[in-house]
Order: sequence, then C-alpha cells, then structure tokens
Amino acid sequence: MAVHLACLFVFVVGVSWFAIAVSVMVYLLRGFGITGFYHRKFSHHAFKTGRVVQFIGAWLGTSAAQGGPLWWVAHHRRHHRVSDHEGDIHSPKVEGFGIAHHGWLTRSAADPTHMEEVADLAVYPELRWLDRNSHVPILATAFGLFFAGIAIGRIFPWSGTNGPQLVIWAFFINTVLLWHVTFAVNSVCHRWGKRHHNTSDDSRNNWLIGILGLGEGWHNNHHRFPGTSRHGFKRTQLDFTHMVIRALARMGLAHDLHPVPARLWLGSKPSRWTT
Repeated sequence: MAVHLACLFVFVVGVSWFAIAVSVMVYLLRGFGITGFYHRKFSHHAFKTGRVVQFIGAWLGTSAAQGGPLWWVAHHRRHHRVSDHEGDIHSPKVEGFGIAHHGWLTRSAADPTHMEEVADLAVYPELRWLDRNSHVPILATAFGLFFAGIAIGRIFPWSGTNGPQLVIWAFFINTVLLWHVTFAVNSVCHRWGKRHHNTSDDSRNNWLIGILGLGEGWHNNHHRFPGTSRHGFKRTQLDFTHMVIRALARMGLAHDLHPVPARLWLGSKPSRWTT
C-alpha cells in the first residue's frame, strides 16, 4: 500500500520526457529479470546461462520487489502442479479474482519458501543470498535512481529531471505497474482471452497482457508447453522476452534454448528465428 501511495507524489515532482524514458528502460530491465530469469530460466529451465549472467538476471528480478528468486520460483512451480485446482493459492477459479490478483500475498500460505521445490536453485549460494537479502537490489535501485536524477539534473538541465522525479517515475510508479502486470498473468490470464490449446486449467492467451507482460500474456501457450523459451506460438504473438533471450544467445551469453515444438505452432510454419 505504501508504494502505491508514494505514486501520488507524482503531482508534486511533475513529469519530464526524460523521466518517462528512464522509467520505460527500467521497466524493461526489471521486467526481463522477472519474465526471462525468474520465470523462464529459473522456474522452467527454458534456457541456460553462465553463473555471472544468471546472477545479473536474478539481481534484476529481485530489484522488481516481487520477492527473492527462490521464494518466487517455489510458488510458481506449485501453481503449475495444481493450476486452477485446490491448492492453487492464486487461482481466480478457486479463490476469486481479487485473491488471485493480489490478495493471496496477504495469506500465510504465501509466506514460506518451500525449499524442496527449489533444490536445484538452492545449490547456488548467490541465489540463496539474494533470497535472504532481497531488500538490497530494491534499495540499490531506488537510491541509484535518486542520486542519478540529482546528477543528471545538474549536469544536463535540459533533461528537466531531478532526483525525486526520477525515483517516483522510474521506481515507485514503475514498481506498481510491474506488480499489477505480473499479478494480471495470474488473474486476467486465467479468466479472459483465447484458449488455443486444451489444458487442464483455465489459462488464456491475452493480447494486452502479452504486450505489457513482455510476452507473458500468451499464458495458455505457456501452460500447454511450459519448458520453451518462447511463449508466443505464432508470429503475431509478440514476445519481447524471447527476443532478448535470442539476442543473449547470439552474443554467446545464453544457450540451450528450448524451442516451441512444431506440432504446437499456431499458423504458418515457424522460421529459424522462432527457436
């Protein structure tokens, strides 16, 4: 609630195109930390990286203030095991839309990290450290933006920004937007959208969340085949996260990308870049 209320200070600090541009950049970086690393790499092993890249991705994800990597992955893996059935703590079918979207976080069932769910990740001490100290990347991001805004405002006054403005736009507003887009994958994408695949849950492909969620909104595709690094199963299903993963692979920073099986491709035959 406090983070939501802090967004109201936007009426005090004002707006500049520079602050909006930085906020978009930070949204993409932290969002990719969640979608690319927390979700596709850590939760589903959809691609591989070295330890340094893995830590950077985990840091970006942790900076989004959605919990540590082990906590996030443990809850997500449980969701997949019992999706939209008893035991799924953020299912609109089981718990209702409000609980599925955000209310589940206030329940005791959301608190613990079940380490048996993430034994494969717990072998990395750097991930355990991030999970225990998730406040560090969050505070580093907030204070980094604040002091960067002060410096940029003084060195480049034409930017029209300052410390308070940059931290409100690129941290507080940014964080709230990321939260609700991520929450919408659990709520909206299990209620509204198209079902291109027959799955045991109510997952949907929602084009709006597909765009805002950097490809995560193609949720019915994902529940049909969770292990692929690409969630858009046809050319018109924009998947920003997969584009970045492919770029990392071309730079030698990611490898063993799991492709969409040809039998699941929607529409025309997939081309080489869809793998």
